[in-house]
Amino acid sequence: VHEAGHALVASLLPGTDPIHKVTIIPRGQALGLTQQLPVDEKHTHPKDYLLNQLVILMGGRAAEEIVLDQRTTGASNDIERATNLSRKMVCEWGMNDKLGPVAFGQKEEQIFLGREISQHRDYSEGTAIAIDEEVRSLVGTAHKTAIDLLTEHRDILDKLTEILLDVEVIDGEEINEMLKKNLGTSDPGETAARPANNHDVDDRPGAAGAGKGGQIKPDKREPLGGIESLESPA
Repeated sequence: VHEAGHALVASLLPGTDPIHKVTIIPRGQALGLTQQLPVDEKHTHPKDYLLNQLVILMGGRAAEEIVLDQRTTGASNDIERATNLSRKMVCEWGMNDKLGPVAFGQKEEQIFLGREISQHRDYSEGTAIAIDEEVRSLVGTAHKTAIDLLTEHRDILDKLTEILLDVEVIDGEEINEMLKKNLGTSDPGETAARPANNHDVDDRPGAAGAGKGGQIKPDKREPLGGIESLESPA
């Protein structure tokens, strides 16, 4: 159920990286894997792409809640990554209307610790509370969008779950063919509404400021924190 949720949300949302494969075969501490591979190398990411990444990250937890009516520890890594990505959007990339294009948390290099990067809090307690609220809102909105998408397409979620339980591994092309058959469209992403972000006026993908002007360049020293590979920990 968990991996089916990730895969279905990723396939339904527009502008996401294609699914390469989905497996529920355990590997190390991971119970399953949903892997996406970008078509082209990307150095910048627009805001709507990042918002979709958050929804995909929350797709596993949403599927658990819808199908199993419970929450499991399998979503721990997804929640951590969604939280970290949301915090970067707010604190590093200025993608929040309430706090504006300001970087919060001065980075310092610890030369005697192998040049590790640490963050120094250079803002007030009130700002810290506002940051936490905006991060919580981003993750919460992504979770609700994932719930809405999977509820709307519950029949496909159940079919995908059954297939994974039967064959254990499925590739992206097979998922797309299944969606085309069930949705009656050549582009499954066209059927899904883009995730709305109701805590900011213009945070909706496609709204003013969310297009080319919303592109950001992630810190090269750290991974973006997206979902090129989603693993469900044991």
